[in-house]
Amino acid sequence: MEADLHSAPAGSNGSNKEVVSRKMEKKGTYLHAVVLVALLLGWGLLGRAQEGGRETLQISRTETAVKLDGRLDDPVWKQAAAGGKFSQYFPYDTSLAFSQTEVMFCYDDHFLYCAAKMYDSLPGEYVSLSLRRDFVSGNVDAFTLVLDPFQDKTNGMAFGLNPFGVQREGLVSAGGTTEENLDLSWDNKWYSAVQVEDSFWIAELAIPFKTLRFKEGSTRWGMNCYRTDTKSNERSAWSRVPRQFPLHNLAFTGELLWDEPLGAPGANISVIPYLAANASSDFLGEKEENFGLTGGGDVKIAVTPSLNLDLTANPDFSQIEVDVQQTNIDRFELFFPERRQFFLENADLFSNFGFSNAQPFFSRRIGVAIDSTSGQNVQNQIIAGARLSGRLDENWRIGLMNMQTAEDVRLGVPAFNYSVGVVQRQVFDRSNISGIFVNKQNFDEQPVDIYDKEAGSYSRLAGLDYNLASADGKWTGKARKAMPIPQELTYCTIPEGLELP
Repeated sequence: MEADLHSAPAGSNGSNKEVVSRKMEKKGTYLHAVVLVALLLGWGLLGRAQEGGRETLQISRTETAVKLDGRLDDPVWKQAAAGGKFSQYFPYDTSLAFSQTEVMFCYDDHFLYCAAKMYDSLPGEYVSLSLRRDFVSGNVDAFTLVLDPFQDKTNGMAFGLNPFGVQREGLVSAGGTTEENLDLSWDNKWYSAVQVEDSFWIAELAIPFKTLRFKEGSTRWGMNCYRTDTKSNERSAWSRVPRQFPLHNLAFTGELLWDEPLGAPGANISVIPYLAANASSDFLGEKEENFGLTGGGDVKIAVTPSLNLDLTANPDFSQIEVDVQQTNIDRFELFFPERRQFFLENADLFSNFGFSNAQPFFSRRIGVAIDSTSGQNVQNQIIAGARLSGRLDENWRIGLMNMQTAEDVRLGVPAFNYSVGVVQRQVFDRSNISGIFVNKQNFDEQPVDIYDKEAGSYSRLAGLDYNLASADGKWTGKARKAMPIPQELTYCTIPEGLELP
């Protein structure tokens, strides 16, 4: 095609060919410029149309206390603006919901309050497969509130209830583009009440501002609410979500409009100490009784409303929910998600690098080592650690972590130090670019990999990730490049990849 455009008419001389070629090149340049400008203008107009079409709901301050009883007889609920006309998500996403829902909001100095009244279109019993916290809401009756306080359409929080009063909460990462981007391992303290009537049920939520992460002075939050009604086999949302996307996808949130700029949530410091004692006796032998006493704890400090400092010393993870029991019948390791609270908040900063089968950093490796005598995984006691993570402003997020484990001479496990640094910059509407540096090192010159005697005493890696997510959610993708840093620079492997689903 290019040769045809630049070819001269029959009978023309060489100079005419050059003139025609230059003219066509200039026209082609102008054409490319016009097309580029048209695309940019069209993209901008599309963005404005989508922005202008967002659902909005007012939230007002209340000076009177809100009683959480699930009855909605407080004066504030009679005056609050109600958001209704939920749109159907399943089985169709082109009509209003058959079973409608009303949501209302208010707030005071300490709490964000949400009330939802879920009407029943058909008689029947409510369905719940379990009364355990952090239930999955796909096939059970439930109501879920999704918040995006920074309106970056990338990170958010979700709080949910079922008709039996069971709570669930989770963190939304990577824009909520997949079901896995809602992590229900995150736990926090908030309050709720439920009331079931003949033809509807009511959920009231009170979420402390200290639990939320937001910018001081903000007046608009991204927000959506969705509901599952098993009797009519229907799922619906306040702000319509196309069926090909998860209901917690942040690209389709509406807006919660505050009546005045929000102030700072105040100091937020939590301390969780522990003390553990043990005793043992040998009733058959002649060994003396053995007593032990140990202690430690965790500290969480909100440096700013959106930046957290986590500290831990001799942590005890015995209260963490156990992993799902699985049987491994091949030679490859099983994947178990991170459940330790110390590592969960802003976990996407550290764990979303690379792809699911090739992650530069996986926090479950911290506290686990390989027994050099048997080759089996064993516990490696964590001595102390610090973790700074969160948002600096509307565009920048950072994550810094350092953990130190203990030496186990009996098992031949050296002391390891883990250091991770992450910086993330939001680009365009929902995309971001991130850089990571990971270092694992021991201090007794033993190789970090017992199966590779040529390995050095440290393992280091630097990486760069680009995560693509268009404003309307139609385009997603990922590109990454990572470079391990060996001790001997004569050999270097550079993993890289591209993913466009």
